[in-house]
Amino acid sequence: MDYTVKGTDILVHEPDLDLDETLDCGQAFRWRKTATDYDCTYTGSFINDRLTVSQVKAGEFIFHGITEADFLAKWRIYFDFDTDYTELKRCFSEDATLSKACEFASGIRLLRQDSWECLISFIISQNNNIPRIKGIIDRLCDNYGGDFPTAEQLAQETPDSLAYLRSGFRAKYLCDGANRVYTGETDLAEIAAAPIDEARAALKAIKGVGPKVAECVLLFGMHRVEAFPIDVWIKRVLAEYYPNGFPEFARDNAGIAQQYLFHYIRNLNKE
Repeated sequence: MDYTVKGTDILVHEPDLDLDETLDCGQAFRWRKTATDYDCTYTGSFINDRLTVSQVKAGEFIFHGITEADFLAKWRIYFDFDTDYTELKRCFSEDATLSKACEFASGIRLLRQDSWECLISFIISQNNNIPRIKGIIDRLCDNYGGDFPTAEQLAQETPDSLAYLRSGFRAKYLCDGANRVYTGETDLAEIAAAPIDEARAALKAIKGVGPKVAECVLLFGMHRVEAFPIDVWIKRVLAEYYPNGFPEFARDNAGIAQQYLFHYIRNLNKE
């Protein structure tokens, strides 16, 4: 990744990034595509830091209205710009299916999200579709003046007081998760640093957090790239292409490989 400062904007050159493939693939839910003169523009948030970013053309981006210090301290990390995705894709391409997946959606990057925001977002995601997930999270943030609530704030809520979210059975899970994090019963920083099986077990102690949500929080909110969320699409990939198990050489970065495979198989079935 190379960047230059131009006035109040940061101009970024990164060939291994596509905004549509990264911001609208189901790993984060607070990004909206907006109409501009550029190829595509997204406005969104990381906790309560807001950003508008445009893709001018393949590999060329404008991060609008931010300082160089903010770009380096926040957004460079959030977009995982210090990871060499060219090398990752080269390694993945030792496998025929992964090679096709990487070629199909070569601009996917794993966003380094906040563990608390990610936990709440993926509790909401259960048995849900992306537009509804985004709507629930929008209503949640709107209730707190546009900011994502802290664990302390959300711990004051009850399932009844969260009725405005229209989140159904998920409301009681949101309350349990918030109370556990606020009281320290669930320490997300400790979980992030724990051995992977211990981390999975600790997350699944939260009501409503099953294997898939736990893997998503580990991968997207804690950057545990060995985590491997399995949904209906990935089950199909594993059954069809990997009946004898996922390739050993890719397991250390299985979560990143999963992103390419998920996008590939989901879109392949639309054709």
